[in-house]
Amino acid sequence: MWLNNILETIGNTPLIRLNKITESIPATILAKVDYFNPGNSIKDRMALKMVEVAEADGRLKPGGTIIECTSGNTGMGLALAAIVKGYKCIFTTTDKQSKEKIDILRAMGAEVFVCPTNVEPTDPKSYYSVARKLADEIPNSFFVNQYDNLANRLAHYESTGPEIWEQTEGKITHLVCTAGTGGTITGIAKFLKEKNPSIQVWAIDPVGSLLTHYFNTGEIDHSKVAPYIAEGFGEDFIPENYDMSVINHFEQVTDKDGALMTRRLAKEEGLFCGYSAGSCLQGLLQLKDKLKPTDIVVCIFHDHGSRYVGKVYNDEWMKSKGFL
Repeated sequence: MWLNNILETIGNTPLIRLNKITESIPATILAKVDYFNPGNSIKDRMALKMVEVAEADGRLKPGGTIIECTSGNTGMGLALAAIVKGYKCIFTTTDKQSKEKIDILRAMGAEVFVCPTNVEPTDPKSYYSVARKLADEIPNSFFVNQYDNLANRLAHYESTGPEIWEQTEGKITHLVCTAGTGGTITGIAKFLKEKNPSIQVWAIDPVGSLLTHYFNTGEIDHSKVAPYIAEGFGEDFIPENYDMSVINHFEQVTDKDGALMTRRLAKEEGLFCGYSAGSCLQGLLQLKDKLKPTDIVVCIFHDHGSRYVGKVYNDEWMKSKGFL
């Protein structure tokens, strides 16, 4: 039986046991490997959902232009939806994102504006502000705003969470996930905790992100924010997709540790993943003393290593950052 278009391949990604790197962890460690989605990342799920919800409520009209600020993966998912459904795409991104991500978005027919990373979210030059400005200026456009668009977390409540529950036969005890927009971790956690409130949800955050301090104190303190190299997770503000009540713990990981673990995943487990996957597993290793042999842990591996061949998988880049 054939599929009608590429969007019908989104979801139902495999859950794969880790064996070598996790030998020291007294639990069963499983990876939800979402680079099997057609856009090679978990963001395909929420990109399609946000488009469908916007179509249903009239914010996105035929022939319209989709506008979004993205670190790359959400843009890819939106581009796939736009190609099938007949929309234009304009994306803003930051200058710390890999060249591969930007090139891929342009290959998929999107117009891409590259903005500076080290500015406040409210700065007119930030990729958030530029996206909003473009949406205000361009007729028949839809600003997706994945950070505050609750269809983001709804996608994971409806798809990723149920898949994990079914694949583990309801035996999952821990969810470990890097935290960025909040959609993935909140949506999955909401579903799983409705099934079993005792499931522990651990969020992994880069050192320099605001999220951990906010989780621990309830304070938005920008003095705790510092530049970090990791891509696709961590934030310098609190997106509306977060519901911190479904998260049990935040753990911070250094750029170096996350990058080195990403490379280990490829060499030792055969999983050619992105930066956030290595950081997710590194965070779990830092917390391994909290686990017992009967635990079943699911780690979310968001995207594919092809987006990082010029960075994490490049020896010269790694050396330039002091990681090798």
